[in-house]
Formats: sequence, structure tokens, C-alpha cells
Amino acid sequence: MIFNSVTYIIFLVLTVCLFWLLPKRPRLWMIFLSSLTFYGFWRPEFLAVMLLSAATDYFVAMRIEATEVLARRRIWLVVSLFVNLGLLFYFKYLLFVVDNAVVVMRFFGVEVQSPVLNIVLPLGISFYTFQTISYTVDVYRKFIRAEQDFVLYGCFVTYFPQLVAGPILRAGELLYQLDAKPSFRLDTFVSGLRRILFGLFLKVVLADNISPLVDAGFGQPISAMSAIDVVTLAFLFGFQIYFDFAGYSHIAIGSARLMGISFPENFNFPYMASSPREFWRRWHISLSSWIRDYLYLPLLGVKVQDRSVGGLATASQEHGARERHPTLVLFATWGIMGFWHGANWTFVFWGLYHATFIAAYRAISLQCARFPNFIQSWGGWLITLPIVMLAWVPFRAKSVSDALGMYGKLFAPRDYFWLGMRENTYLVAAVLLVGFLGTYFFHEKGARWLYKTPALMFVVETLLMGIVAGLVFVFLRPISQFIYFQF
Repeated sequence: MIFNSVTYIIFLVLTVCLFWLLPKRPRLWMIFLSSLTFYGFWRPEFLAVMLLSAATDYFVAMRIEATEVLARRRIWLVVSLFVNLGLLFYFKYLLFVVDNAVVVMRFFGVEVQSPVLNIVLPLGISFYTFQTISYTVDVYRKFIRAEQDFVLYGCFVTYFPQLVAGPILRAGELLYQLDAKPSFRLDTFVSGLRRILFGLFLKVVLADNISPLVDAGFGQPISAMSAIDVVTLAFLFGFQIYFDFAGYSHIAIGSARLMGISFPENFNFPYMASSPREFWRRWHISLSSWIRDYLYLPLLGVKVQDRSVGGLATASQEHGARERHPTLVLFATWGIMGFWHGANWTFVFWGLYHATFIAAYRAISLQCARFPNFIQSWGGWLITLPIVMLAWVPFRAKSVSDALGMYGKLFAPRDYFWLGMRENTYLVAAVLLVGFLGTYFFHEKGARWLYKTPALMFVVETLLMGIVAGLVFVFLRPISQFIYFQF
């Protein structure tokens, strides 16, 4: 079931009504069964995969909590990791490994036929796998108690607003909210409706209308691209994926708010970051924090706190730990993070790209701190924005060679003196950048001024939501998938 569909709107209305009408136990069963219905609407046979992952961690967590013997606790943790990562490997990476093994064998002169494997990637498997793993690890670390009620635990794993593409939630953030029925608050309900409407606007009005320009641009031969084309396409796809994924997150957060449940924010104007580290404290916040707490810090040898702070670039220093090969761990973590996004070398390239600039930022951060705050902020932004936008080239390119070919254009001076795309493509990219900056400054400055005059704030919000609703109605078209569904 897709958020930008009439089916989902009907489903959401029925679910929200039942949520507020039913008592606790029937309400939990309703959430669990409706979430399974939401997921099974696509391919019901993949419900078994999700339930196997969830059931494994449910029983493993109880076995971990039942013993204080460290060796036994570790064995049960390994069982959880083996089952969850084994499922993820089979569905997401087996074809990639087999294809690359065949290529390597042929390179050494061994002729083999690629086996025919018909494997369909289940929607959201990367997200719910990370979510169930974090639950087991948190029980192992004694951050939370193992949940005895399977239905309540099942609601945590399958809760439909965040099931397919996040935010990646932790048990400590959601279980207690599902367990206790919240008091109905009109302001929370209305804010949920606003978030859903705004999310639909980002998806159907902005992201879906940028998509044809991006597809046409990346579909042309690299020889037909100028350096300015490469930069323009990087910015266009950067905005497309941001509006698409942030739109999904807004709808997820808004859908949960209709039931009085609060999700952490997943985006915070990431393209206003003044450093690579800050970008990853603003972009896909739930994933970057998950990678930090369950992969990066353990590899560094840092004792993880209940909720660690800081980005990947500074987390270890903030904990005062003695680092184990920090640069190597940084690159390994980002390589894995890239590979998590997809079974293709382009995603690994994307991850290592970010690791390179984070490592470079580490090396110069102390020298940068000597500059005035204004220069650090705006000078850092002017440098960071093109770096993070150009990072989207391998994310969108068909192959590593294509990505390298596009990057090569940036180092050819003659390729800055001609244009290979239609004029409106460059205009759209410029308008999007100006609009993004304007929205940021209004959010940071203008909204504060409006809040001082509630009557004016009400008029402005009503007018704005009316325009947004009208645009959503006009541009709503045959359903298009969210980009992150493929991950």
C-alpha cells in the first residue's frame, strides 16, 4: 500500500477511527493486524519473512534476559544476527555476490554460467531488519527489558506508518507509546494532518515533477554532458531524493500523530549544513544514528550509551574513548552504510565518497575553528553544499564507470563553456535552490515573527495549506513509488 494513494487514505481513516474507539487489547490487535494488512497489500507471501525476523528477535531477547552468563547472552545475540542478516543477505545481496563471483572466475579463465535466480526483494526489509536487530542489541546491552507481550512487540516491528522506509525506530521510543493509549489532543491531530498534506506536496508536486528531468539527464550519453550539466543533474537529483524521502517521512510522522504517537524527526534542512558531519546530523537522522550506535562506535571500541550524541565524525571523542584505527573504521562503516542502500558498487562508492570528505573535515576542523563563526557557517555551507550534492552522482548513476565519467567532466575546463540540456532544466534547478533557501529562512526567522501574532499566523497557515492542498489535488497522478522503497 502506497502513501500517495486513495487506498491508503481510506485505510488510514478507518485505522485512526478504530484506534480512538477501541480499548487497549483490541486496539493493539487492530494495529498489529492492520499493519500486516498494509504490508501484505503488496505481496502477502513476504509477511512470513517479516514475521520470521520479528519472532526470532522476540524469543531471542527473552532468552538473553533470562540469563546473566555472558557467553550464553552472546550466543543468543549471534543467533539473532545470523537469522536477520541471513535473510537480508539472501533477498538483497545473493544475486550481487553470485554475479560478481562469476565475473571474477571468468577473469581468471574459468568459464561458468550464471545461475538463474528469481529473487524478489521484499519491501522495507532493510528497515525492519535494522529495527529488530536494535531491539535485541538493546536488550543485550540492558538498555531495555525484553517485551513479554508478542502482540505489543509485533506492533513495534510492523507499525505501518514507518514500516517500509522508516524512520528507523528503537523499542524504547515506541513500545511505551503503543502500550498506553494517549489522550486525544486536537492540536496534535491537526498537526498530523498538516504533516501528511505537506508530505504529499513534497512527493507529488515537487519530487514527481523533478523526476522526468533527472531521468532524461542521467539517461543521455556522458559524452553529451557538460560540466555544468553534471552539477545541475547532481543538484536536481539531490532535491528529488530529498523531497521524495522527506515527503515519506512527513507522511509517516503525520500518520502516527493522528493516533497521538510521536516519531523523531528524520530530516532537518540537510542542505543547510556547514560541514559533512553536520549534514549527517540533518539527513536521514534515524539511519545515521543507528549506524553510529550499532556499528561505528562498537567497531571503534567505544562503550555505547543508551542514546549517544554527535555524528560519526565526533562521537568517539565525545565519549573520551581510545579509538581503534579510527580512519579505517570510518571508511569500513561508510562502505557498509553505502552497501546497505543497495547491492551495487555505486552505493559503496557513494559511502566511501562521504567517508573521504568526513575524514578530510576531521583533519582541518581544528584550523577551521579559528575563523569567525560567520565564516565557519556560511563559508562552510558554500563548500559543503556542492560536495554533498555531487555525492548523489554515484547514487543515481548506472555504474561506477558512469559516475567516474561524470566526475571527469568537472576536471575538463573546456566542458564549462557549453550546455547540453534544455534551458528549463537549469532554471528548475536554480528555482529549487532559491525556494529551499527561502523556506529555510522563513522557517527559522519568519515563522517566529508570525507566532507573535496568532491571528496573522492562523490566516497565513490556512492560506498556505489551502494552496498546498490544491496543488496536491492537481498533481496527484497514477501512483509512483517512493525512491527509498528499493532499499
